[in-house]
Amino acid sequence: MPLKTHQDDMPAVNLTPMIDIVFQLIIFFMVGARFTELEKKVDLSVPEVGSTAQLPPAPEKRVINVYRDGRLELNKQPVTIEQLTTELADAQQNFAELGVVIRADADGPFQHVAAVLAACRQAGVTDTGISVRPGTKLR
Repeated sequence: MPLKTHQDDMPAVNLTPMIDIVFQLIIFFMVGARFTELEKKVDLSVPEVGSTAQLPPAPEKRVINVYRDGRLELNKQPVTIEQLTTELADAQQNFAELGVVIRADADGPFQHVAAVLAACRQAGVTDTGISVRPGTKLR
C-alpha cells in the first residue's frame, strides 16, 4: 500500500464575487450620499402654517340595501329614491371619490337595482359596486 509523502494544496476561496459586491455597495452609497447632498443645497424656504390639523379620513363606501319590496336603506337608514339621490349628491360634494356598494335581494326585481344605479349616476357617484356572494350553482 503506497503512502502519501506530500500534502495536497488547500482549496482556495474565490474572493472575486465578494469583492464585486463590496465595490457595488461602495458605489451605491457614494451615489446616494451625492443625492442627499444636492437636496440640502436647494435654496428653498418651505412655507409655515399655524395649525397642523390632520386631514379628515376618507369615508368608507356607502352601503345601499335594496329589499324585495323596493324599500331602500342608506347605511341602515330608510330612504326614498329622491332622498338617496340628494344624500349621495351632498356626500359627493364633500368627497369626490365617494364609493357605493349596492346590496339587493336576489329574488327581487332588478328594476329596483336599476333605479338605485340611476340615482347614483344622477348624484355623480362613479364608484359603484354590486354585492354578490359566491355560489356553486346557477339558477
